[in-house]
Amino acid sequence: MTLSPISFPSLGLVLNPPQVAFELFGRPIYWYGIIIAVGFLLAVAYGMHRAGDFELKKDDITDMLLLAVPLALICARAYYCLFYWDLYRDNPISCLYIWEGGIAIYGGIIGAIIGVVIVAKLKKMSPLNFMDVGALGLLIGQCIGRWGNFVNREAHGGVSDTLLRMGLVNEQGVLAYYHPTFFYESAWNLIGFVLLHVYSKRKGRAFKGEIFLMYVAWYGLGRTFIEGMRTDSLYLFGTGLRVSQVLAAVSCIAAIAVWAWFRFFRKAPQSEAADAGEDAVQPEQVAPAAETMQEENEHDAD
Repeated sequence: MTLSPISFPSLGLVLNPPQVAFELFGRPIYWYGIIIAVGFLLAVAYGMHRAGDFELKKDDITDMLLLAVPLALICARAYYCLFYWDLYRDNPISCLYIWEGGIAIYGGIIGAIIGVVIVAKLKKMSPLNFMDVGALGLLIGQCIGRWGNFVNREAHGGVSDTLLRMGLVNEQGVLAYYHPTFFYESAWNLIGFVLLHVYSKRKGRAFKGEIFLMYVAWYGLGRTFIEGMRTDSLYLFGTGLRVSQVLAAVSCIAAIAVWAWFRFFRKAPQSEAADAGEDAVQPEQVAPAAETMQEENEHDAD
């Protein structure tokens, strides 16, 4: 299959990345899969590095991934097939042909959350710790993974004449310029990761689950606007409503509302570090301090 070059006239760039990176035992290995794998591995490496900051061990992260990753893939595929059922109605078994493409990020997030809750329940731990560090990893994976869409010339927006417009030869053989929505989302996720990373390192967490709620709000806000530009959206059962756009808007509003409730109106489950506090007075410090104060008072009296 011959792919057209990708041009960015305002930037003076013309690129023509191949879809196939190399062949292994006669089978093509696609750049899309490699990019997704790189994003996943970097997200895992980051999660391992930050595990202690979220009251977790590296083994806890590994245990979570063993269940959450398969469930994320299954739910991502099921979510896509559900809203594109017309493509699979005549041959339902083709829903299993995941190598042909067709997964949805929101389905993946739902599956990952299910996996996290199950593992946390089995290990008798708070799932919110997993979800907080996992949210940061998701931003890394999503930021990098979107470049797989660039290589495949997909997930772009409608016709555009903006500064960052991307030139592609369309199905009619005509060069047209589109919104590079894959880039918009990648940049949005990168900014979100930097902000939440800095916040979580400097401020910690006001309550367990705060980073995850911030992630949902941030990602939902960006996706609400970016999804409206795309030409390949999933629509809500024949309506004119984009599934991801509606879900993004609702999840953003809900996350902000829940965050505000726990942050300002109700005490949420605290992290152990927040409960204790670096400067908090510990019980074992009280008695010696009291004895010292008494001795000092007696000395003054003398």
